[in-house]
Amino acid sequence: MLELRAVDYRHEHAIVLDGVSFTVAPGEKVVLLGANGTGKSTLLKLIDGLIAPAAGTILYQGVRITPAALNKTSLGKKFRAGVALLFQNPDAMLFNPTVYDELAFGPRQLGLTDVDARVRHWADRVGVSRYMERPPFGLSGGEKQKVCLAALLVNEPRLLLLDEPTAGLDPRSTGWLVELLAGLPATVITATHNLSLAAELGQRALVLDESHRLIHDGLIAPFLGDLKRLIAANLAHSHSHPHGGLTHRHFHTHDWQ
Repeated sequence: MLELRAVDYRHEHAIVLDGVSFTVAPGEKVVLLGANGTGKSTLLKLIDGLIAPAAGTILYQGVRITPAALNKTSLGKKFRAGVALLFQNPDAMLFNPTVYDELAFGPRQLGLTDVDARVRHWADRVGVSRYMERPPFGLSGGEKQKVCLAALLVNEPRLLLLDEPTAGLDPRSTGWLVELLAGLPATVITATHNLSLAAELGQRALVLDESHRLIHDGLIAPFLGDLKRLIAANLAHSHSHPHGGLTHRHFHTHDWQ
């Protein structure tokens, strides 16, 4: 479904991604791990065709993807119907007067004929039906995140890209999201900092380090159990803390968003 070949990205001459290569098969659930600033969000935007790589190639179903290529109506419409990106900040995605209009916007742009049925199905499945006539801007952060997710799922994409999707969710909603994603037929790539949640989001991990290179592509469980590799990826740290009246330091992990 997806292939990246030696993809580089630069921002004001600074390296953001360096020679990233991997493939993703249809139906895979992949977890993208890395400390802040390693390029996770940029990688998702590149895959979504919002920005272009400085070098390298991105292929979706065998077709090269660039912002310029997506400006061609036929390719762009097909790609936007098949690929969807959930931003880390939901406020960056909301612009319609009501929740119903947020969910209906994508199907309307794609010229689908069953807009109302799709909207009501996914609003109910995601749990935002009671907000349909409300403006999305007044909702809580977690409610906004659910509205944005429903607005993507209503198009029934084949490839779903999620940037820290649990950031605004409480524990119950996080558990709900894990179950929802596991049941979707879509291919899913989820960027997260939450190490304890990561193994529930997929069996395969892509890990970026602070040199902006891909340092792991494989099963997630062995990586999460390897403290040396977690330290190398800046996903484990040390600080002073008490144990039985003594204060000492050692490397360990925390979950954070």
